[in-house]
Amino acid sequence: MKLRLTALAAVVMLSACRHAGDITSENGGGIYAVRSDCPILGVPAGTGDITLFNPPESRDSRAIDVTATITDLRANCVESGNDVVSTATFNVVALRTQPGPARQVVLPYFDTAVQGGSRVVAKRIGQVALNFPAGGLHASAQVHATVRVNRSVATLPANVAQMLTRPRKAGQADAAVDPLSDPSVRTAVADATFEHLIGFEMTPDQLKYNATR
Repeated sequence: MKLRLTALAAVVMLSACRHAGDITSENGGGIYAVRSDCPILGVPAGTGDITLFNPPESRDSRAIDVTATITDLRANCVESGNDVVSTATFNVVALRTQPGPARQVVLPYFDTAVQGGSRVVAKRIGQVALNFPAGGLHASAQVHATVRVNRSVATLPANVAQMLTRPRKAGQADAAVDPLSDPSVRTAVADATFEHLIGFEMTPDQLKYNATR
């Protein structure tokens, strides 16, 4: 599972009265990008759908038994004491290839908190039960998954926030210098950036199938 920290430049800490994409004429103009302490919600590539075969060791398309996909992923982020709590809600929709008697299929999923784009700091394995009615091909279920992040860890240090947000004017010696070119600033931003990642917990063979099909 490849995890990446993307768009570091978009995580600049700015005043709460600004909105992402706002354009201002103050200090020579500019575009504001608002950073949140809330984890970034997402599904890692290759883990958002799963295919079950019958027999399990087959990879022939004619042996596909059940396919399932994670959809409608949403997050609700709130402060709770010293923590930031991200609760993800998502649906799992499934299709079986052959109608038959009522059947339940249980699929495992992971719920992780990732720091800096690569460090898994918390992980939980859950299960979602999909109930196919007699004669039916479709099943679905809604799932809730929660991660908790210490707010102080997810907040940029004051000196780093000041370096990222201080006004720069054309003609100044460092006006064209990206603060994120400083390794210490880049590291501080990464350490304060968390992701809340959801996906199916799969075997190496299942991951390989998703990557090569």
